[in-house]
Amino acid sequence: MADTRNADLTFGASDYLVYAAPLNTVAPSAFADPAAAWINLGWVTTEGGLFKIEEESKDVEAAGALEPIRTLMTKSVKSLQVTFLEALNPYVRSLYDNVPISSLEPTTDVASYDLPDKPNDLRYAFVFDTMDGDKRMRLYMPNGKVTERGDEQPQTTGEMALQMTFKFYKGATAAAVKRSIDYGGVDVSSFFPDETP
Repeated sequence: MADTRNADLTFGASDYLVYAAPLNTVAPSAFADPAAAWINLGWVTTEGGLFKIEEESKDVEAAGALEPIRTLMTKSVKSLQVTFLEALNPYVRSLYDNVPISSLEPTTDVASYDLPDKPNDLRYAFVFDTMDGDKRMRLYMPNGKVTERGDEQPQTTGEMALQMTFKFYKGATAAAVKRSIDYGGVDVSSFFPDETP
């Protein structure tokens, strides 16, 4: 068996960027900076993002069989948790407070709005970019919304951070999540042996 270990393929995020755009906005091309429709949501903590895939299945059992005869996939939820450092960033604030971004436009220099009594179903497209030198990884979600919010705690000892968990759904023409990897010029051909007879 070939030894395919390659230290150049280790990956530690040196930067983590989050972008939002209107629901079902097309993914940015390659790893170029997103176009004008995409808004950067500002600084995030050094923990970056916590991406989770939660899957559940159900085994179908039958008389005479000692093991399941079929397995049904009943759930596959993809979510990502990020802690934002810019608590006054209008897009971050609108996502956390679950109000349209237009609510954050100030009159004179003050924005004043009601938090919804009944939760709004506000959805957006998201891009999460992770970089380590020349290597990059991107998660694109065409249809996502904030489903969990951490506690909001203004404090005197540090910045006021806002933690949010995003849940992702299938888009109009795209899967719930698309991952793109730029290997940064590292040769990964040994992982894909030529199977031509």
